[in-house]
Amino acid sequence: MIGWERRVLLRHYLDQGMTKAAVAAELGVSRRTVHYWIATGQLDRDMGEDTLRYGPRPPVATKLDAYRAIVRSRLAEYPELTAVRLFAEIRAAGYSGGYTQVKEYVRAVRPRPPSEPVVRFETAPGHQGQVDFADFRLPWGKRYALLVVLGYSRQLWLRFFSRKTMAHVFEGLEAAFASFGGVPSELLFDQMRAVITRDERDAGGRVTENAEFLRFAHHWDFRVRACRPYRAKTKGKVERPVSYVRSSFFYGRTFTSDSDLNAQAQHWLDTVANVRIHGTLKQRPIDRLEQEQGELKPLALRPYRSYGLEPEAKKKRAPTQVTTVPHIDVERRPLKTYALVAGGVR
Repeated sequence: MIGWERRVLLRHYLDQGMTKAAVAAELGVSRRTVHYWIATGQLDRDMGEDTLRYGPRPPVATKLDAYRAIVRSRLAEYPELTAVRLFAEIRAAGYSGGYTQVKEYVRAVRPRPPSEPVVRFETAPGHQGQVDFADFRLPWGKRYALLVVLGYSRQLWLRFFSRKTMAHVFEGLEAAFASFGGVPSELLFDQMRAVITRDERDAGGRVTENAEFLRFAHHWDFRVRACRPYRAKTKGKVERPVSYVRSSFFYGRTFTSDSDLNAQAQHWLDTVANVRIHGTLKQRPIDRLEQEQGELKPLALRPYRSYGLEPEAKKKRAPTQVTTVPHIDVERRPLKTYALVAGGVR
């Protein structure tokens, strides 16, 4: 006769979908014994006497019960109606209960559109890099971070510029290529005006790239690819680093000038971003870069020379140094510095 403990285990294993052979192996008996226990009804024998069963609690009547159909009907027609709005409507219909009941019920029954599946794709070593700008506000004005991420290794390059000009894009990409030790076969861009002048794919047209940028791409031997408008998921490898830069690097730090900003950014790349264990890859980007470098295209023999762009160094620009406070490395800043900041010196 089967004991109570084995009876509980037998029911559990069968409920989990295990085969009778697997159950027999777990219980240390033959398959014939398991079949016998089931055939003779011993599985449910005296279970009510051996265990105390608790059934579901009976539903408790609430003041909202008479108005649930109204809420469901309104949400079926207008799925984005707020709980506050629905509370007001059923109050007008006679509901005398509280708002919390309504809010919890709306949260439970609100129709939700099926989520669009996100297909994660990985690129081969050396195949793709992704490029984007992100805006940051500093005491002396807005600055634009140019981010370049290699798709395979997730090695990140970052530099801040005062404007989003084509000359700055050229300067940044050439510095990124030098940092990576090579050039990916293609670069994926958002709707960056320095690169994409027109995108009519959603209307059955084509992408028009800036002619100057195409010459730059030919010089460095990479293909230009453009994300479709409002399709940020197609460049997720660079979208996620933008938030990472904001939270891990920019937030809570003090910068004294553009040069200090970029110096601290480089230090962060070298000591944090590219040497951490990447959440998706479970490896360090710097280690995967070593695997990827052999597949990158070689660097051009010389920088790109534009015949149509005025070098940024020759343009008159206002100085970006806005303070006389000397540069302080944020990772080794003494406590007395914070006392100066608290006293009004920044």
